[in-house]
Amino acid sequence: MPKRSTETVDPEKVWTEKKLQATIRKAALDCGWKFYHTQVSLYSARGFPDLAMVKNGRLLLWELKGPHGKPSSAQLEWIEALKAVPGIDARLVYPADLDDAYTALVTGSWPRI
Repeated sequence: MPKRSTETVDPEKVWTEKKLQATIRKAALDCGWKFYHTQVSLYSARGFPDLAMVKNGRLLLWELKGPHGKPSSAQLEWIEALKAVPGIDARLVYPADLDDAYTALVTGSWPRI
């Protein structure tokens, strides 16, 4: 089970996309998920989600954003197309979503749809 910080932080002020990714990566690996992130996306499809995580027949494809990040139209198109595939959890994840992300990594599904 991932360890949650006991300190109170305002995700709108402190968290960057990079810190969010590192936190989710550690939690995913601690929970037994296979984790993938393209390091250099130079030749990758534009807009494909940042993270792919697989466990027990579930596939999570998450596009991460900092607290004020806005998805591109290509990112939104990918997310919507992937949401239509049964069994895939494709979504945007912001620092404010971290508690829900932890729950999804522990239980295999997002707590609120």
